[in-house]
Amino acid sequence: MAKENQVINSNVTKNDDYVIEMLNITKEFPGIIANDDITLQLRRGEIHTLLGENGAGKSTLMSVLFGLYMPEKGTIKKNGQVVNIKGPNDANDLGIGMVHQHFKLVEVYSVLDNIILGAEPKKGLFLDRKKARQEVEELSNKYGLNVDVDAKIEDISVGMQQRVEILKMLYRDNEILIFDEPTAVLTPQEITELMNIMRGFAKEGKSILFSTHKLNEIMAVADRCTVLRKGKYIGTVDIKNTDAQQLSTMMVGRPVQLKVDKDPHQAKDVVLTVQDLCVRSQMNKKLSVNNVSFEVRKGEIVCIAGIEGNGQTDLVYALTGLTNTESGKITLCEKDITRSSVRKRAENLSHIPEDRHKFGLVLDFSLEQNMVLQRYWQPDFQKAGFIKFDAVREYSDKLIEDFDVRSGQGSITIARSMSGGNQQKAIVAREINKGSELLVAVQPTRGLDVGAIEYIHKQLVDQRDQDKAVLLVSLELDEVMSVSDRIYVMYEGEIVGEFAQGEVTAQELGLYMAGAKRQEKYLKKGADNE
Repeated sequence: MAKENQVINSNVTKNDDYVIEMLNITKEFPGIIANDDITLQLRRGEIHTLLGENGAGKSTLMSVLFGLYMPEKGTIKKNGQVVNIKGPNDANDLGIGMVHQHFKLVEVYSVLDNIILGAEPKKGLFLDRKKARQEVEELSNKYGLNVDVDAKIEDISVGMQQRVEILKMLYRDNEILIFDEPTAVLTPQEITELMNIMRGFAKEGKSILFSTHKLNEIMAVADRCTVLRKGKYIGTVDIKNTDAQQLSTMMVGRPVQLKVDKDPHQAKDVVLTVQDLCVRSQMNKKLSVNNVSFEVRKGEIVCIAGIEGNGQTDLVYALTGLTNTESGKITLCEKDITRSSVRKRAENLSHIPEDRHKFGLVLDFSLEQNMVLQRYWQPDFQKAGFIKFDAVREYSDKLIEDFDVRSGQGSITIARSMSGGNQQKAIVAREINKGSELLVAVQPTRGLDVGAIEYIHKQLVDQRDQDKAVLLVSLELDEVMSVSDRIYVMYEGEIVGEFAQGEVTAQELGLYMAGAKRQEKYLKKGADNE
């Protein structure tokens, strides 16, 4: 559809201040009003953030702008003229592009094919791949995105996949760029690069709308911020006139404790021992975990810190039974579990996985089914092989209430229909409530708002204070520094540093995570392994 055909009211006075206006938008789903009379105005050339708790309606509002949802009420204007956006093709025709929180890429296709899919240049009746390659490479070089156009999506990092999504927008010459939780799956270095890319877009006159839960990102890069709470509009503020504490209070409706408050830990008996563990990567069959040893005791939170891709994922897979070990030994509660099944390990181990969609939930199951995934065979939930559905519902309802999991239809809500943050909260509720001796939490606050982060950090500390052992895997420096009692740093599959709380600064820890430093006791070990 041509751009000029999208304008359905050309008599409206043009407003040069706003390139996009979403006026009094209301969008409903079964059992919930996701957007309740919300107004959002985006200025030309500004970076405008959308802030709100999980389930506040941010993704829904952006999906309305991109044409994925049709609102029940409200008006959308571009450059002061009312437009009718019935689908993503209409949005693209209006110069509106979107990078989704969960990327919309075909994994077996190349980077180039994903970028041009649906907008292929033709030479006669045939695809002009030479022209497409030239245009994509020029855009990649111009904006410093540096993607390999011939690589397959399944072989590149999450951060690089996001760059492919950005190039999809640029290739279509979009001038309004929507980012839904763009930093939720990125490393600190990739986040910094993305912020720089956004600033470059704004200088060129492009308008950016992005949602995030990270207040420091808003303070660093945004011009203005619109806050939503439980589907309602709370207000829009200029960033230069506000601070993180005010934003968090607007978002949650109460003062939020941004720093973790915990007493000194009292470590007791050893729960987990890892000895000389080696694991081969599922990607390239090289050793991704190389001779790693550590232990976790009751009453402490031990953190494995490191930049993504340095072996932490394969280490967790080995601990939880999702992959086999090459050599070494894993002892849990004084039992050798190196070769044990996942179910056997689950008797004393809870696991909040890194990828909630692959390993955390069955997306087409209901919330209550997901809540008992690892317990449905226990006497509380079955008798003579038949599920006690009333007991499952009661258990699920309690977890939903205790952990503030927001879902349109409660326990019968299909997991796929929930927001990413509420999916994560459901997993956290299930795993913590198991009462295992060891809790392995991998990026447990990824994609969560400050209120949920505060709550989950308190839950981790509470587990510690109940004499449980907690193994936290995180790449968030603030989280590592504030939550951990002891820290191990992984770099290229090896432990390169070990610290008690207060022994290292965030800046120094960052050097260890980047491989610029290694403690003396690990220097010899590293040399021995070469």
